[in-house]
Amino acid sequence: MQIAGTSAIVTGAASGLGAATAAALAGADVQVIGFDLPAGWERSGPPASAGIVAARGDVTNGTDVAAAISLVNESAPLRLAVNCAGIGTAGRVLSRKGPHDLELFTRVVSINLIGTFNVLRLAAEAMAATEPVDEAGQRGLIVNTASIAAFDGQVGQIAYSASKGGVVGMTLPAARDLAQFGIRVMTIAPGILDTPLLAGVSEEFRVTLAATVPFPARFGRPDEYAALVLSLAAADYLNGEVIRLDGALRMPPQ
Repeated sequence: MQIAGTSAIVTGAASGLGAATAAALAGADVQVIGFDLPAGWERSGPPASAGIVAARGDVTNGTDVAAAISLVNESAPLRLAVNCAGIGTAGRVLSRKGPHDLELFTRVVSINLIGTFNVLRLAAEAMAATEPVDEAGQRGLIVNTASIAAFDGQVGQIAYSASKGGVVGMTLPAARDLAQFGIRVMTIAPGILDTPLLAGVSEEFRVTLAATVPFPARFGRPDEYAALVLSLAAADYLNGEVIRLDGALRMPPQ
């Protein structure tokens, strides 16, 4: 699918994977709606590229997401939606402090899973209203972000793994649901990527953690995630699949 001259919405665009993806798309002549919480944009400052419009809101709020999508210029139809917004927390089902906090579990699932679905459904509606880009009837691509924790959840990752497992589980049925509209759905499951989630980790631990990756033995980079998004857009026959971006890493129990 040709994406130059089209529009995209990228969530979590103020930092990490979302920022890298928004920048890569803008560099490919895509008009990007960068969606993030107001606090996210306050921390990062305005987008570095003139091709990115900062939109503020919450992925779990339908009104916020619809308002961001409405910013798309009719001359550049929405062809891409990339869900990068998410949070990670640590907590066991049962610990010395008692059972896992239910509100915390609900919050993680709400942002990572329900927020992803909220953007998916509204972006799909906007894409379905556009004219097809080719004879096959293709209208767009939605890329969701899971995690290898969806498959190899570690001790203390019960909420995170459950939320990302839900994203994996949505991939195929979403692709089947949206096939009639010419909309593809793909999911990327990153391993250990060097994002703000690792900002508080000591250098010693970073070295130890990176060494667990078979090859290349390092953290992944946000720009590698962004490059994969561009590749998915170009590969029209990829649909309904989850791709691990993890250097062949399989996480141990802890």
